[in-house]
Amino acid sequence: MSAQEPIAPANGGEDEISLLDLLVVLAEHWKLLVFGPLAAGLAALGIAFVVTPVYTATARILPPQQQQSTAAMLAQQLGALAGLAGAAGIKNPADQYVALLKSRSVADRLIERFELLRVYDAKFSDDARKALDKSSAIKAGRDGLITIDVDDEDPKRAAAIANAYVTELEALLKRLALTEAQQRRVFFERQLAGTRDALARAQQALAAAGVSESVLKAEPRAAAEGVARLKAAVTAQEVKLAAMRGYLADTSPDFRQALQELAALRAQLARAEEAQAPAAGDAARDYISRYRDFKYQEVLFELMARQYEIARLDEAREGALVQVVDAAVPPERKSRPKRALIAVVTTLAVGLLLVLYVFARRAWRNAQATEEGAARIAALRAALGRHTG
Repeated sequence: MSAQEPIAPANGGEDEISLLDLLVVLAEHWKLLVFGPLAAGLAALGIAFVVTPVYTATARILPPQQQQSTAAMLAQQLGALAGLAGAAGIKNPADQYVALLKSRSVADRLIERFELLRVYDAKFSDDARKALDKSSAIKAGRDGLITIDVDDEDPKRAAAIANAYVTELEALLKRLALTEAQQRRVFFERQLAGTRDALARAQQALAAAGVSESVLKAEPRAAAEGVARLKAAVTAQEVKLAAMRGYLADTSPDFRQALQELAALRAQLARAEEAQAPAAGDAARDYISRYRDFKYQEVLFELMARQYEIARLDEAREGALVQVVDAAVPPERKSRPKRALIAVVTTLAVGLLLVLYVFARRAWRNAQATEEGAARIAALRAALGRHTG
C-alpha cells in the first residue's frame, strides 16, 4: 500500500501500514511541526511581555450581624407592636451588602474620587461604571465574609479602590436602615415624633376645658384612663395587622390570631365605653372626652418612647457596621498576563493546528491522485463556483 492510499480502519497488516503512513507524513514535515509551534510560542511570549501587567488587590469584610435576642424582649414588653419591628427582617444580609457595594451610588463616588473617567478613557459615566464593574469582583463566601477584588494596572490604585469600596459602603449604610435595630429605631422615631405632637395638642385641649364643681364630683379619671389604654391597645393592634398584611396571607394562623385579638380588644373597649357613667352637664362630658384623648396619647407616647430607647441601645450594641477583616494592600505580583501559560497554550494549539493541516493536505493530494477523488474535487469546485459567482 502506498502513502497516498486511504488509511484502512480494518485489521493487522493494514493498520500497521496505515500507522507507518502517518509516521511518514509526520517525518516529512517534522521541521514545520517542531519549529512552527516553537516560533508561535516564542512570539506569544514576546507579546505577553509587551502587554501591560494587571494587579489584583483584595479586601475582606464582615457585614453587620443581626441581633436576634431583641425580638423576644420586644414581644414581652410590647405585644401589640412587636410583630411590626421584625416584619422587615433581612433574610440574606451578605447578599444584600454585595448588592449595595455594586450599586450605582457607590460606583459614582468611586468614579469621582479616583477620576476613573480619565483612567478608563471613558467619555460617559455609564462607560466608566461598566469598566469599573468589569475590573471589580465582589462576592459573599459561605463563611459570611465578603471579598472585594479590584484589578488595575497600578497596584497602589487597585488597593485604594478596594479599600474605598468599604469606606463608601459605610457612608451608604449611615443613610439606610438595614439591621433589625436600625429598622425599629427609625420606625419608633417617626411614631414618637407624631405622637409627641398629638400629645401636646391633647394637653392643650384638656387645659382649655377648665374644671368645674360638677366635673370634680364626677371623678372621671379612673374610667377615662381605662378607656384610653384600651383605645391605645386597639390602635397598636391595628398597626400590627397593617404590617402583617405585607408578608402574611389572610388565611395565615398568625394573621387570624391577630384578628381575634383585635376583635377582643374592640369588644372590651365597647363595654368600657358603655359602662362609663356620664358626668352631669356638658362641661363634665367635654372634660371627660378631652381627658380620655389626653390619656390615650400619653399611653401611646410612653410605648413609643420606651421602644425607641430600646432600639437605640440595640443599635449602639451592634458596634461597627462594617468590620474589616483584611484591608487591601498594593499587590507585589501581577495577576495577569500569565506569560508561561500563554506560551505553553499557544505552542500546543499551533502544534495541533499544524498537524491537522499536514494530514488534511496529504488527504487532498491523495484524493487528487485517484479518478474518483478528482471527480469529486471537480464537482466541489464547480458547486463553490456557482455559489460565489
